[in-house]
Amino acid sequence: MEKLIQQITYGKTLSADLLNDMDTHFRQEIAPKNKLLLKEKQYCRRLYFLEKGTVRTFYYAKEKDVTSWFYQEGQFFTAWYSFYSEQPSFEYIETLEDCSLYIIDHYNYNQLLEKHHDFARFGRKLAEGMTAYIDQYSKGYMFLSAKERYDLLLASFPDITQRVNLGHIASFLGITQETLSRIRKQK
Repeated sequence: MEKLIQQITYGKTLSADLLNDMDTHFRQEIAPKNKLLLKEKQYCRRLYFLEKGTVRTFYYAKEKDVTSWFYQEGQFFTAWYSFYSEQPSFEYIETLEDCSLYIIDHYNYNQLLEKHHDFARFGRKLAEGMTAYIDQYSKGYMFLSAKERYDLLLASFPDITQRVNLGHIASFLGITQETLSRIRKQK
Protein backbone atom coordinates (compact mmCIF):
# COMPACT_ATOMS: atom_id res chain seq x y z
CA MET A 1 0.00 0.00 0.00
CA GLU A 2 3.08 2.21 0.16
CA LYS A 3 2.89 3.27 -3.53
CA LEU A 4 -0.79 4.08 -3.10
CA ILE A 5 -0.08 6.27 -0.08
CA GLN A 6 2.72 8.08 -1.94
CA GLN A 7 0.34 8.94 -4.77
CA ILE A 8 -2.24 10.33 -2.36
CA THR A 9 0.08 12.39 -0.14
CA TYR A 10 1.45 14.90 -2.68
CA GLY A 11 4.36 15.40 -0.31
CA LYS A 12 2.23 15.78 2.82
CA THR A 13 1.99 13.49 5.82
CA LEU A 14 -1.39 11.78 6.12
CA SER A 15 -3.15 11.56 9.46
CA ALA A 16 -3.28 8.23 11.26
CA ASP A 17 -7.09 8.42 11.03
CA LEU A 18 -6.98 8.73 7.21
CA LEU A 19 -4.40 5.95 6.90
CA ASN A 20 -6.61 3.72 9.04
CA ASP A 21 -9.69 4.53 6.92
CA MET A 22 -7.74 3.92 3.71
CA ASP A 23 -6.66 0.54 5.04
CA THR A 24 -10.33 -0.23 5.73
CA HIS A 25 -11.79 1.14 2.46
CA PHE A 26 -9.18 0.10 -0.12
CA ARG A 27 -8.79 -3.57 -0.82
CA GLN A 28 -6.03 -5.28 -2.73
CA GLU A 29 -6.81 -7.63 -5.60
CA ILE A 30 -4.68 -9.62 -7.99
CA ALA A 31 -6.21 -9.70 -11.48
CA PRO A 32 -4.93 -12.06 -14.18
CA LYS A 33 -3.98 -10.97 -17.67
CA ASN A 34 -6.94 -10.38 -20.04
CA LYS A 35 -9.51 -9.95 -17.27
CA LEU A 36 -12.36 -7.57 -18.02
CA LEU A 37 -12.78 -5.34 -14.97
CA LEU A 38 -15.69 -3.50 -16.59
CA LYS A 39 -17.94 -4.02 -19.59
CA GLU A 40 -19.86 -1.53 -21.66
CA LYS A 41 -23.23 -0.52 -20.16
CA GLN A 42 -22.16 -1.47 -16.64
CA TYR A 43 -21.89 1.23 -14.01
CA CYS A 44 -18.28 1.79 -13.03
CA ARG A 45 -18.39 2.06 -9.26
CA ARG A 46 -14.70 1.49 -8.61
CA LEU A 47 -11.57 3.58 -8.64
CA TYR A 48 -8.41 1.52 -9.12
CA PHE A 49 -4.80 2.13 -8.25
CA LEU A 50 -2.42 0.09 -10.38
CA GLU A 51 0.41 -1.12 -8.21
CA LYS A 52 1.77 -3.50 -10.87
CA GLY A 53 0.82 -4.29 -14.45
CA THR A 54 -0.76 -2.65 -17.49
CA VAL A 55 -4.43 -1.94 -18.19
CA ARG A 56 -6.29 -0.50 -21.15
CA THR A 57 -9.67 1.06 -21.68
CA PHE A 58 -11.43 0.42 -24.98
CA TYR A 59 -14.76 0.63 -26.76
CA TYR A 60 -16.31 -0.68 -29.95
CA ALA A 61 -16.92 1.56 -32.95
CA LYS A 62 -18.43 -0.02 -36.06
CA GLU A 63 -17.74 -3.45 -34.54
CA LYS A 64 -14.07 -2.57 -34.20
CA ASP A 65 -12.15 -2.71 -30.90
CA VAL A 66 -10.66 0.78 -30.29
CA THR A 67 -8.18 1.29 -27.45
CA SER A 68 -8.82 4.63 -25.76
CA TRP A 69 -6.09 4.69 -23.09
CA PHE A 70 -3.31 2.73 -21.37
CA TYR A 71 -2.45 2.77 -17.66
CA GLN A 72 0.68 1.48 -15.97
CA GLU A 73 2.19 1.24 -12.49
CA GLY A 74 1.54 4.09 -10.12
CA GLN A 75 -1.57 5.38 -11.90
CA PHE A 76 -5.19 5.60 -10.87
CA PHE A 77 -7.76 4.51 -13.41
CA THR A 78 -11.46 3.98 -13.86
CA ALA A 79 -14.04 4.58 -16.56
CA TRP A 80 -13.89 8.28 -15.73
CA TYR A 81 -17.20 9.30 -17.29
CA SER A 82 -19.13 6.48 -15.64
CA PHE A 83 -17.43 6.80 -12.25
CA TYR A 84 -17.95 10.56 -11.89
CA SER A 85 -21.35 10.87 -13.57
CA GLU A 86 -22.76 7.59 -12.20
CA GLN A 87 -23.95 6.69 -15.69
CA PRO A 88 -23.45 3.41 -17.60
CA SER A 89 -20.03 3.08 -19.15
CA PHE A 90 -19.44 3.25 -22.90
CA GLU A 91 -16.11 1.49 -22.52
CA TYR A 92 -14.45 -1.63 -21.20
CA ILE A 93 -11.49 -1.97 -18.84
CA GLU A 94 -9.12 -4.89 -19.46
CA THR A 95 -5.90 -6.04 -17.80
CA LEU A 96 -3.10 -6.58 -20.32
CA GLU A 97 -0.75 -8.20 -17.81
CA ASP A 98 -1.20 -9.85 -14.43
CA CYS A 99 -2.03 -6.88 -12.20
CA SER A 100 -1.87 -5.96 -8.56
CA LEU A 101 -4.62 -3.45 -7.81
CA TYR A 102 -5.92 -1.42 -4.92
CA ILE A 103 -9.64 -0.78 -5.29
CA ILE A 104 -12.04 1.58 -3.59
CA ASP A 105 -15.74 1.62 -4.41
CA HIS A 106 -17.58 4.84 -5.25
CA TYR A 107 -19.43 4.99 -1.92
CA ASN A 108 -16.28 4.59 0.19
CA TYR A 109 -14.37 7.01 -2.05
CA ASN A 110 -17.01 9.65 -1.35
CA GLN A 111 -16.94 8.83 2.37
CA LEU A 112 -13.18 9.50 2.47
CA LEU A 113 -13.63 12.72 0.47
CA GLU A 114 -16.21 14.00 2.97
CA LYS A 115 -14.38 12.91 6.11
CA HIS A 116 -10.75 13.82 5.32
CA HIS A 117 -9.43 17.13 4.00
CA ASP A 118 -6.24 15.47 2.76
CA PHE A 119 -8.19 12.92 0.78
CA ALA A 120 -10.50 15.62 -0.63
CA ARG A 121 -7.41 17.50 -1.85
CA PHE A 122 -6.16 14.29 -3.45
CA GLY A 123 -9.56 13.66 -5.12
CA ARG A 124 -9.62 17.19 -6.53
CA LYS A 125 -6.04 16.93 -7.81
CA LEU A 126 -6.75 13.52 -9.34
CA ALA A 127 -9.79 14.80 -11.25
CA GLU A 128 -8.00 17.98 -12.31
CA GLY A 129 -4.88 16.10 -13.35
CA MET A 130 -6.69 13.48 -15.42
CA THR A 131 -8.88 16.12 -17.07
CA ALA A 132 -5.87 18.28 -17.97
CA TYR A 133 -3.75 15.35 -19.17
CA ILE A 134 -6.45 13.79 -21.32
CA ASP A 135 -7.50 17.20 -22.67
CA GLN A 136 -3.94 18.14 -23.62
CA TYR A 137 -3.26 14.74 -25.12
CA SER A 138 -6.46 14.54 -27.14
CA LYS A 139 -6.40 18.09 -28.51
CA GLY A 140 -2.77 18.02 -29.53
CA TYR A 141 -3.20 14.50 -30.83
CA MET A 142 -5.73 15.38 -33.56
CA PHE A 143 -3.20 17.27 -35.66
CA LEU A 144 -0.26 14.90 -35.36
CA SER A 145 0.98 12.53 -38.02
CA ALA A 146 0.95 8.81 -37.29
CA LYS A 147 4.68 8.90 -36.51
CA GLU A 148 4.24 11.88 -34.18
CA ARG A 149 1.39 10.08 -32.36
CA TYR A 150 3.63 7.03 -31.95
CA ASP A 151 6.47 9.20 -30.61
CA LEU A 152 4.09 10.85 -28.14
CA LEU A 153 2.90 7.42 -26.98
CA LEU A 154 6.50 6.31 -26.40
CA ALA A 155 7.24 9.53 -24.50
CA SER A 156 4.25 8.83 -22.22
CA PHE A 157 4.79 5.06 -21.94
CA PRO A 158 8.45 4.25 -22.81
CA ASP A 159 8.18 0.47 -22.45
CA ILE A 160 4.69 0.09 -23.92
CA THR A 161 5.83 -1.89 -26.98
CA GLN A 162 7.34 -4.59 -24.75
CA ARG A 163 4.22 -4.89 -22.61
CA VAL A 164 1.25 -4.42 -24.92
CA ASN A 165 -0.05 -6.20 -28.00
CA LEU A 166 0.88 -4.15 -31.09
CA GLY A 167 -2.71 -4.45 -32.32
CA HIS A 168 -3.85 -2.49 -29.24
CA ILE A 169 -1.18 0.14 -29.91
CA ALA A 170 -2.22 0.49 -33.55
CA SER A 171 -5.85 0.79 -32.45
CA PHE A 172 -4.95 3.50 -29.93
CA LEU A 173 -3.02 5.42 -32.58
CA GLY A 174 -5.83 5.08 -35.11
CA ILE A 175 -3.64 3.31 -37.66
CA THR A 176 -3.29 -0.16 -39.14
CA GLN A 177 -0.77 -2.66 -37.83
CA GLU A 178 1.03 -2.42 -41.18
CA THR A 179 1.47 1.35 -40.75
CA LEU A 180 2.68 0.79 -37.19
CA SER A 181 5.25 -1.73 -38.46
CA ARG A 182 6.54 0.79 -41.04
CA ILE A 183 6.85 3.49 -38.37
CA ARG A 184 8.69 1.16 -36.02
CA LYS A 185 11.15 0.15 -38.77
CA GLN A 186 12.05 3.84 -39.23
CA LYS A 187 13.23 4.10 -35.60
